[in-house]
Amino acid sequence: MFVDRAEITIKSGKGGNGAVTFRRDPYVPDGGPDGGDGGDGGSVIFIADRNLRTLMDLKYKRKYQAENGQNGMKRNRFGKKGQDLYIKVPVGTLIIDKETGLLMKDLCTDGDTVVAAKGGKGGRGNVHYKSSIRQAPNFAEAGGFAREREVILELKLIADVGLLGFPNVGKSTLLSVCTNSKPKIAGYHFTTIDPNLGVVYLHDTSFVMADIAGIIEGASQGAGLGYKFLKHIERTKVLIHVVDVSGSEGRDPSDDYRKILSELEQYDPKLLRKPQIIAANKTDIVMDEEQYDEFMEYMKSEGRKVFPISAATGEGITELLNEVLHEINTYVEPEEEEMPMYDFAADEYDADYKKISAYIDEDGDFVLEGKQLTKIFNSTNFTDSGSIRYLYNYIEKQGGIKLLRQLGLKEGDTVRIQDFEFEYTED
Repeated sequence: MFVDRAEITIKSGKGGNGAVTFRRDPYVPDGGPDGGDGGDGGSVIFIADRNLRTLMDLKYKRKYQAENGQNGMKRNRFGKKGQDLYIKVPVGTLIIDKETGLLMKDLCTDGDTVVAAKGGKGGRGNVHYKSSIRQAPNFAEAGGFAREREVILELKLIADVGLLGFPNVGKSTLLSVCTNSKPKIAGYHFTTIDPNLGVVYLHDTSFVMADIAGIIEGASQGAGLGYKFLKHIERTKVLIHVVDVSGSEGRDPSDDYRKILSELEQYDPKLLRKPQIIAANKTDIVMDEEQYDEFMEYMKSEGRKVFPISAATGEGITELLNEVLHEINTYVEPEEEEMPMYDFAADEYDADYKKISAYIDEDGDFVLEGKQLTKIFNSTNFTDSGSIRYLYNYIEKQGGIKLLRQLGLKEGDTVRIQDFEFEYTED
């Protein structure tokens, strides 16, 4: 089953907490603190794998989490780093942050990676807080937060050549004749419900051909299979527009040609700038010679290269493929506008990390919030006066007390940090 879109939730590992320990060895009169640092949490990393062709596995497993870092230990022993979680996706997968809608990375080459959720940093043990004034710190740093986000995975096939045209014009047959692929072929519309890939071997070289399947009128607005097919055209270098010129279904090939071009333009005008070769298919069963001649004249007036072929008999296929190979070899990648990228690597070194905000909640309590504040608060040992003093000094240094006073804080008011409430007193 071909799946080209999935939404999953990823979560990195939390950093391990620093240890609060002291040396208790005999014959060591001044043992002092010896708490080791916690290990960093594991990160969630996407990696492109050329052996994958679908996002099916990610469609049904929706949550992924990396390993947490181990807490620090006594005798200055560091906690073990959490194991990174690698998620394999097909080459050509876009990693998109769901909240912002911005692209995180386009994994367009085998082995490309992106760290989509960075693991939390391990907390420092109490050995780091020893000073000439604080000889026996009874607190340590909590591990950094895990990062959780929802991401959209969208696969756009990577192929050199794309076959496009209305349903039942012979694209699947042409693909099977040119490559080793064996797509489902039948005499009814929408036989192909998923894009098919095949490799064409020609003159000691090869290229990838994709059957983009049947595009119908209104596909650019989502009719039929809509975007499911059109988006796979974007990465191709050359387009082969397959047109049924036999008249066997009572269709006008010139009208079909115009409708397909209109859908491409409405979806993305840049697609019309791609080299496009016209494959006039089913020439072995042409029923209306006049209509066929009119189509050929129309293509000449449009400046299109037309190759009369019969995918069923193999007639004209070699000439068509030779022209396709020439277009691929002379293809020049157009300059694209740079897409806005999501800053997924943001961490505690951000400018906003140390900022503290204050507000009054619906109960009239004063509330303090901040990323680093939360981390230091989680590290506080409330049975130790030195640890509490460290927390208060941080809040005052970052302007938290000043902000509260500007909001009207006075002695006896309640101040809340996370789920904990305190009564404010002035010295």
